[in-house]
Amino acid sequence: MTDEPDLFGRAPAQGSLFGRGENRMRPPRPSTDPDPEEIRGRLRGLIEKARAADAMPWSDRDARMWRTVFPNMAKWLPDDEAEQLRSAFAREMGRLDEAG
Repeated sequence: MTDEPDLFGRAPAQGSLFGRGENRMRPPRPSTDPDPEEIRGRLRGLIEKARAADAMPWSDRDARMWRTVFPNMAKWLPDDEAEQLRSAFAREMGRLDEAG
């Protein structure tokens, strides 16, 4: 709500919840960081899909995309866990390429 008067020149019925001036409280901002649990679940799901497949489960285009996106998604996880997941995914993709 603004501190400007209404159409009839009266002061606003309710003041700003965040105060006036530079020292006022700022409205909360939602976090833009992804949830590590969601990332972890998604990456593990991709590895499981690859492990369960006898042939590449994705189109050529999607496989290229996952080869790029998977390592980048893993960056949101702790380094040791990210490296384990990247290695497991690379192993499965290599196996599927050979089965190709």
